[in-house]
Amino acid sequence: MLATNPNADLYGASRMLLESVDGFVARGWRVVVCIPDGPLVDLITARGAEVRSVPSPVLRRTMLHPRGMIAMIALTLRSIPLTIRLMREVRPDVMYVGTIIQPLWIALGRILRIPIVCHVHEAEGTAPVLVRKTLAFPLLFTQRLVVNSRFSTKVLTDEWPSLASRCEVVYNGVAGPPTVTEPRPELDGPIRLLYVGRLSERKGVQDAVDAVAILTERGVDVHLDIVGDVFPGYEWMIEDLEARRARTGTTDRVHLLGFDSDIWPHLAEADILIIPSRLDEPFGNVAVEGALAARPMVVSATSGLLEAAAGFSAVHSVPPAEPAAIADAIEQVADRWGEHRTAAIADSVDAARRYSLERYRADLDAIIESV
Repeated sequence: MLATNPNADLYGASRMLLESVDGFVARGWRVVVCIPDGPLVDLITARGAEVRSVPSPVLRRTMLHPRGMIAMIALTLRSIPLTIRLMREVRPDVMYVGTIIQPLWIALGRILRIPIVCHVHEAEGTAPVLVRKTLAFPLLFTQRLVVNSRFSTKVLTDEWPSLASRCEVVYNGVAGPPTVTEPRPELDGPIRLLYVGRLSERKGVQDAVDAVAILTERGVDVHLDIVGDVFPGYEWMIEDLEARRARTGTTDRVHLLGFDSDIWPHLAEADILIIPSRLDEPFGNVAVEGALAARPMVVSATSGLLEAAAGFSAVHSVPPAEPAAIADAIEQVADRWGEHRTAAIADSVDAARRYSLERYRADLDAIIESV
């Protein structure tokens, strides 16, 4: 197995790559993973896989500009011989491509007649049609597609209907906390809110800060912990959040804690998890983690995020990009805390069954073996 991923961080698709690799190794595969340097490397080698690094072009928004396009072309030309050399050295029976934004791996794998399975974690449903078609075009050269939600499948097949026969939805497997800390019986003192994830405009973290400001104006005592960091090159987002805290007078109520690979202590301390995404989400790992931790949630009513949270009782859905709606939902949860607390505890049991790693690995293994 030759597996590849554009990032070596510990967010979303990269974390699912780790769980996939763990399953492949457990099944007896020799697994070689090609990723850049990062915190994921040591975790992958600890699971028994080999790690290699080859520079590879990744489709980013920066390539829409002339300078970015030139850099992309130069990197592609430099990468081709190195990637081919790695493929010929490993001689994989199958290649597992972690996302759709690494088209070179799919193209070269096709040329070398290596069976390809691509794991689709993207769903740019609001992107222009040409962008969606271009992103999905390389998938026409794969054998099978593992797709993380029905919403992601629809985005793909709306542009390329012929991909439907290759798609199989496999919901992410998410490991829960070592022990579930039940929500506190009474909301004594400040309501403790939590945001976990990338710090970006599309994730709507600004709306969470604005919701705190609105609640404070209403006389509601709330505090918000923000656990996460920016993608390299987006450091301006932290500056924006700092300025927003100062402008809204919430500096003592909103706390930027940075990235932490262990989110469970933060969830154990929180009362309500906020997931305020503004744009389409292919899935919603954070929503599953919130359910596993038995926490009531306020979730944007968007795409795959709703799909991940479907069936959980302690979830309030709100329109995206509306801080006032987030504030209203938080008040509603607080007003009926006992009811939401009981529902969240029941959700944790349901989430552990629906999103178990054992189910995820078995489903993925069946697809790989079929190829």
